[in-house]
Amino acid sequence: MARTKTDVTVPSLAGKTVVVTGASDGMGLHLATRLAGAGAELVLPVRNRRKGDAALAAIRERHPRAAVSLRDLDLSSLESVAALGATLRDEGRPIHVLINNAGVMHPPTHLTTADGFELQFGTNHLAHVALVAHLMPLLRLGRARVTSQLSIAARSGEINWDDLNWDREYDEQRAYRQSKIAFGLFGLELQRRSQAGGWGITSNISHPGLAATNLLAARPEVGRSSDQVAVRLIRAMSRVGLTGTPETAMLPALYAAVSPDGKPGRFYGPQGLGNVSGGPGEQQLWPPLRSESEAARIWDMSEKLAGVSFPA
Repeated sequence: MARTKTDVTVPSLAGKTVVVTGASDGMGLHLATRLAGAGAELVLPVRNRRKGDAALAAIRERHPRAAVSLRDLDLSSLESVAALGATLRDEGRPIHVLINNAGVMHPPTHLTTADGFELQFGTNHLAHVALVAHLMPLLRLGRARVTSQLSIAARSGEINWDDLNWDREYDEQRAYRQSKIAFGLFGLELQRRSQAGGWGITSNISHPGLAATNLLAARPEVGRSSDQVAVRLIRAMSRVGLTGTPETAMLPALYAAVSPDGKPGRFYGPQGLGNVSGGPGEQQLWPPLRSESEAARIWDMSEKLAGVSFPA
């Protein structure tokens, strides 16, 4: 099956500071490359400096004049998140765009962050909540747009309120869904609270559909020694155009984050059959993302768990 060419027109980002997590490979690297090409001053927080250096080289090969630099960040440690926030606040540059893209997926056993949280909930959700809180002064200075990347897994499932940490009965897929549902609810609540409080920032959410990325590949750091069956299937489907590629799957986040048509409080994803591939556009919220009361609940709980606070 021939793949329909899709793309996003990116406006000039000259003079704009853009922070992207998870940009050392896969979708995040394609996203960062496009942003660099539009003239953004890119800040890429990375856990692995070797991979970060390789990403810088790849971006500069495409865009030799790219203004791009690395910072250290381990999203499995709230101390590391706080340290990055302090570093960037000391530098003092307003942030105009923040794309919360990084994540982990399906560790086969119950792993925890440095702070004792289930790895997916702690990394995908709580660490990014903390990052937004620590960067809030710079986001407000830049009247930033914050885009938070979800997963198609969040179209079903629920938050395990009685055991957020999955201590009693670990289910890797349900825990992953929870982390992305929680993060989506947070991204929508961020827009509501900013609008109500006059914070001056906007927030929306996106998802990439289906694409063969490293999330489901062999990842020794999360206890997975070989590729999951799912990623092998997605690779096969991608080869015949049934799912996206890392380069096309990042387009909804790119559209949500920098397109003049990307709107606050909206949800963006691929527009093809089943929202698994195709060009980016707005779509309806999935049922697990629709409850404003659950969004307020996860907001309050996340502030307490992550040890951060937002403006009143």
